[in-house]
Amino acid sequence: MAIGVYFQPVKMSQTQYEDILSRLEKAGQGKPAGRSYHCSFGDPNALMVFDIWDSQEQFDKFGATLMPILSEVGVDPGKPDIMPINKVITG
Repeated sequence: MAIGVYFQPVKMSQTQYEDILSRLEKAGQGKPAGRSYHCSFGDPNALMVFDIWDSQEQFDKFGATLMPILSEVGVDPGKPDIMPINKVITG
């Protein structure tokens, strides 16, 4: 079952976000298997993130790479809200 994952970090700047993306790319996880959608939004000094994943298991696997990177960059992701996806409409 697909899930939506909403992160509202304690505080994440645009600079930190770009650093995280760069580190994920270097780790081979810039476009991880199972993630069909990713966006960041909000104030550039307090960004939030929303992803859609094919399954909880794929998200958990990605977390093994993501969490150490967040720690290195100094971002506390807080506890993400994880919800089943009901419908996705594009276009």
